[in-house]
Formats: sequence, structure tokens, C-alpha cells
Amino acid sequence: MYIRKHIHWRVIWRHSWKDVLLFLTYDLLLAVLYGPLHWHWLDVPWQLVSIVGVAVSFYVGFKNSSSYNRFSEARQLWGGIVNRSRSWTMLVLGHTQPANLVTTTLAQLAFQRQLVYRQLAWVNALRLHLRRQPERWQAEVAPLLDPAEATQLQQLANPPAQLLLRQTQALREAEGLFSELQLRTLCEELREMTNLQGGCERIKNTPFPRQYAFSSLVFVWLFIALLPLGLLAEFEKLGHGHYWLTVPFSVLVSWVFITIELVGHISEDPFENRMNDVPMTALCRSIEIDLRQMLGEQQVPAPVQAEHGILY
Repeated sequence: MYIRKHIHWRVIWRHSWKDVLLFLTYDLLLAVLYGPLHWHWLDVPWQLVSIVGVAVSFYVGFKNSSSYNRFSEARQLWGGIVNRSRSWTMLVLGHTQPANLVTTTLAQLAFQRQLVYRQLAWVNALRLHLRRQPERWQAEVAPLLDPAEATQLQQLANPPAQLLLRQTQALREAEGLFSELQLRTLCEELREMTNLQGGCERIKNTPFPRQYAFSSLVFVWLFIALLPLGLLAEFEKLGHGHYWLTVPFSVLVSWVFITIELVGHISEDPFENRMNDVPMTALCRSIEIDLRQMLGEQQVPAPVQAEHGILY
């Protein structure tokens, strides 16, 4: 996710220079054909071009709004994951010491740590699952689990879902540590985390409707193709030779439209680990810091820092 207030011009140029070069070449070609070669039949009534432009603007605006809603929902889901991870840890630490005991036994401390670290494994496994990065399991998830459990889970189709199942089984096997009410509360937390995972998977596995995305791109390029044809005669009305002004103004307007289209396109899939996507790595690190400090650990990793204004 890009976190700087202003986007550096180099970032904009890196994503648009090819389009600008194409627009410049196309508009120069039409200007040469219209002027020196006198191909005046290239004229297209400006009223027609403006109608197409207005229609395309509304359509692209609708598509971009829908794309942003996908990103916004994805970020809200991960906000819920952050909050549920904290509440899970607080409930685990608060419920695993029976009221009739003054101190927590070593076995209870180990059980607390197991439940909390499995929660850390779940958030990181979900991140890798959404980004389709199974090759990073051993480095980023396995250290948080028992070696045998980590090896077994890695072979399964949906490791995050299996981790939530393991949490449920661990609660059921912890006889005497929880009352029925406490057990029900913890299971409700797991159910909510399952819903959050399902919401993320729905966004990941359901592509933005292609009829909207593809049509939007086609309409934008159609308008870009018509734009200089409508401007040539309009600028020539200002005086002989003014048709050359079509080139800079057409390039500028074309760049604006293609950039608007691009903004919507890059928001369609918020879990691809690109510069404008949900910063799941940073969120997972934030969760890890919070939960390990709740366990009383002093040696915790540092927060993820942005790279060139981008937080991953």
C-alpha cells in the first residue's frame, strides 16, 4: 500500500510512459495526415466525441467505485483479523488460569503459548494462502508451530482453515481449564475468524466481473482513438496550422482517461502483494508484536518499514 501523501512523479511515469508514447505517436500521425497530406475526411464531429467521452466517464467511474469497494472490504476484513487476534489472546490468557489457583503452572503457560502462536501461524498462513506463496511456508509459518504439525499442515489444501480446526480441537482437549461459558466464548472467536477468512477468500477467488472490466478498457481506448479526430477541425477553426495543438491536448486528455482506468484496474484484486494492495505483511508483523508482548516476551521483531513509500 502506498502510504506517502503524494505519489512521486517517477512512479506515475513508470506506469504511464508507454501509453504516453503511444498517444504521442498516434496523434502526430493523425496531425500529419490531416495537415500536410490534407486528409480532411478524417474529421469527426466534436459533438459525437464529447457524447462518447461523457458516457465513458460515467462507466469508468462506476467501475472504479466498485473496484475500490473490493479494496475497502479487504482492508476491513484484515482490520477484523487484527482485532480478533488481540481479543483471542486476551481471552486465552484470561481464561486458562482457573480461579482457584494462585499461580499459573508451567503446563498452562505452555498451553497459552501454543494457542497464541498457532494464532500467529494462522494469520501468516492466511497471508501466504491469499498471495499464493506456499514456498514461503517453511520460513514464515513453520517456526511458529510444532515441527510435526507444520509439516502435516503444509501438505493440505487450505492450511489456514486447518489451523482453526486445530485450535478448536485443542480447546476441547483442555479438560478442566475452561468453563462451558469460557469455552463457548473462545469458540465464538474462532467462528468469527472463520468468517473473516471466508470473506478474504471470496474476494480472492471471485474476480471482478470481466464484462465490466473489459468493457471499461475497450470504451476508454475507443474514446482515445476518437478524441484527436474530433479535435483536429476544432483547433483548425482557431487559425491555419492550429491543428498541431491537437497533439499535446489529445495526449493530455488521453493520459487522464487511461490513468483513471488504471486506478480502477489495480484496485480490483487487493491481495496480490502489489504497491496498492492490502499491506498484509505489515499487518501480520503488527499482530505478532502485540501478541508476543501480551505473552510477556521482550525480544520481538521490529515493525515492517515502508520501502520507497510502499508498505507490503
